[in-house]
Amino acid sequence: MALTPDDVVTKQFQHVRFKEGFDPDEVDDFLDEIVVEWRKTIAENDELKEKLAALESGESAAPAVAPEAEKPAVETPVEKPAPAATEAPQPAAQSAGIIELAQRLHDEHVAEGKATRDQLVADAKSQAATIVADAEATGRDEMARLEKERSALENRISELRQFERDYRSELRGYIEGKLRDLETTATNSGNTPVSAIGL
Repeated sequence: MALTPDDVVTKQFQHVRFKEGFDPDEVDDFLDEIVVEWRKTIAENDELKEKLAALESGESAAPAVAPEAEKPAVETPVEKPAPAATEAPQPAAQSAGIIELAQRLHDEHVAEGKATRDQLVADAKSQAATIVADAEATGRDEMARLEKERSALENRISELRQFERDYRSELRGYIEGKLRDLETTATNSGNTPVSAIGL
């Protein structure tokens, strides 16, 4: 099936996810330019075909235009189609060149898109690795800080327990000493007369 400008105009492409690919407006504008040039080329080709057909059918009229000599009249129709034949492939070559240019631009854009995609993926992986490494380092630092704080609190608790034991021991000794003094005083006061105490 031959490709026509209408085929280019009506061609629908599938949209890709996550907006990777080409700018649809830019692609549409470029395809519109191709269609305009293609239609011009087809019109020129049709016009040249009509001229060629007119020249080929007008071989009998050509001698009437140049009645002076028969040789030039015979050579004229042979020479005229030759330039037309060389011009006819030119629009086809031009349209082929346009299509080739479009394909090359397409390939370049696809390659550029893939390179950009690969670069973005590599950057994202590098950034993710950096974030994970930072998080692990922060976690290790936090664990070390908490471990140090726990050790300091355990030391403080041990100190407070030792202080409590010492304080209880001293308090017990003090109270027992006072009780002994009280007993000694009570025993001594039992032998002393009340009048000596001052009552």
